[in-house]
Amino acid sequence: MLYHIVCPIKYRCAILTSASKKTLKSVCLEISKRYEIDFIEIGTDNDHVHFLVQSVPNMLPSRMAQTIKSITAREIFNTHPDIRKVLWGGKFWTSGFYINTVGQYGNESIIRNYVKNQGSQYQQIYRNQLNLFTEQ
Repeated sequence: MLYHIVCPIKYRCAILTSASKKTLKSVCLEISKRYEIDFIEIGTDNDHVHFLVQSVPNMLPSRMAQTIKSITAREIFNTHPDIRKVLWGGKFWTSGFYINTVGQYGNESIIRNYVKNQGSQYQQIYRNQLNLFTEQ
């Protein structure tokens, strides 16, 4: 099963730096070794993260998201204690998440490119869209 998971950071704080993004990706590789969750792509923006993951059919999608969120939050807080000060509630992720299955033949390449390019070209498109409505 192939899933697209989006996890927003608590309060939608734009706190992901290049160092914390690197930590997040290395933690995900460790999760992949211990659990039956393979990370196809990880796309980070400053206030949310996209995961394209593949897992066995008998793993519940909610359990998969819970595992990813809990382990990554713990390790990011341990590695980057300054982030804990910004997120004063003590939680890294919001309580919710977005998850959807991805069709392997029709949608996988589209979702893979979308996740892979988080924070780059899509951010520029988003800024341009905002400018259309905010600058008058």
